[in-house]
Amino acid sequence: MSQAAETSDVQMDLRGTPCPINFVRTKLRLEQMTPGSLLEVWLDPGEPIEQVPDSLTMEGYKIESIEDRSSFFAVKIRR
Repeated sequence: MSQAAETSDVQMDLRGTPCPINFVRTKLRLEQMTPGSLLEVWLDPGEPIEQVPDSLTMEGYKIESIEDRSSFFAVKIRR
C-alpha cells in the first residue's frame, strides 16, 4: 500500500473555521493521538491552507500529503 493511499486514523472537518482556531484545534487533536497515527484535516483554500501546514511543520509535525479537492484541501499529518 502506498503512503498516499493510507487511510487516516482520525478525520477533522475544519472548513469554515478561521485562523488560528483551525491550527489550535489540529494541534490539540494531534497531542491526544498516539505517536505514529495519521490525522486528516480538511481546510479551506486561502489563509488556512497557507498557514496551518507551515505552522504544524514548525511545531515538529510531519505533513504526509496535501490534496486539492477543488473546494477544500485534505492535509494528512503524522503524529
